[in-house]
Amino acid sequence: MTPPTLADVAERAGVSRQTVSNAVNNPDLLRADTLERVQQAIDELGYLPNRAARNLRTRTSQLIGLRLSPVLEGTATAVMDRFVHALVWTSKEAGYHVLLFSQDEEDPLQGYDDLLRSTAVDAFVVTDTYLGNPQAAWLRRRRAPFVSFGRPWDDPDAKHPWVDVDGAAGTEEATRHLLDRGHELVAWIGWRKDSWIGEDRRSGWLRAMHGRGLSTTGLASRVEDTVSSGRDASAHLLDADPARRPTAFVCASDTLAMGVLGTLATRGLYPGRDIAVVGFDDSQVAQVVHPGLTSVRQPLEEAARLLVVGLESLLSAPLSPVEGRLLTPSLVVRGSS
Repeated sequence: MTPPTLADVAERAGVSRQTVSNAVNNPDLLRADTLERVQQAIDELGYLPNRAARNLRTRTSQLIGLRLSPVLEGTATAVMDRFVHALVWTSKEAGYHVLLFSQDEEDPLQGYDDLLRSTAVDAFVVTDTYLGNPQAAWLRRRRAPFVSFGRPWDDPDAKHPWVDVDGAAGTEEATRHLLDRGHELVAWIGWRKDSWIGEDRRSGWLRAMHGRGLSTTGLASRVEDTVSSGRDASAHLLDADPARRPTAFVCASDTLAMGVLGTLATRGLYPGRDIAVVGFDDSQVAQVVHPGLTSVRQPLEEAARLLVVGLESLLSAPLSPVEGRLLTPSLVVRGSS
């Protein structure tokens, strides 16, 4: 069956082709009753405007660029998968589609440059906001519209819209949960010191411990974000000082927490009964591993919604200013704590 055309809609509605075009692209130019008649014809026929032709007229693509980072082996967290799904659905509701592109290992800016030169996208969503990341500064210099999932850690005066999750609040709640259950030797396993996100999450653990007047000496480890690193770090902390042997662990990720669970399994210790464990991200692994991993859940759906709001503000005329937003995560309690 041949798809309906603009001419078919014009004939059904009893108007000119230009009137149908205005109804699709410039509805404010039409009287309310005319616009309603054309829209009814569009709905009845199932007419879909030609996106390519519209892009040529409006110089917009309705596409948002998002770079996918390489998959890291030895990890258990797929938080970005959940975020991408949320962003795709939220963008669709706002009339946009997400264009995924890969990272060039030798030149991390190549993909952005290619899409800007070809005018293939209207804006970008940046997810890597670690210290020294060149994307944000490069996009600002090119005056390319973008929003970021993550704070501009090294540029507090940055003007672009951003949304982030308060990791410190999440780990503080996780630590208080363990303290309220009688644990005093709550250990921390986090990421390397050059990770702003890792240090932010670590600060919540410190705040909770010091808030109860408890020492953190000998209870912390900074490692790579892999299951094996979590396993090795937890084994070391359990063996280092018998007088300061942890009774609970708070981890910067579910990946590290899975490593802790592995250590407990090899020693015949039961999570939640012998040693409590809390992760971060509430991954699918946390939800299915026995006896269930207590974890901090990020509000990724809300983050995606607010990022799309930020995108709409950047692409609107006149420009609507949008400030950065810091969202509070929640603790999902399961058998491991």
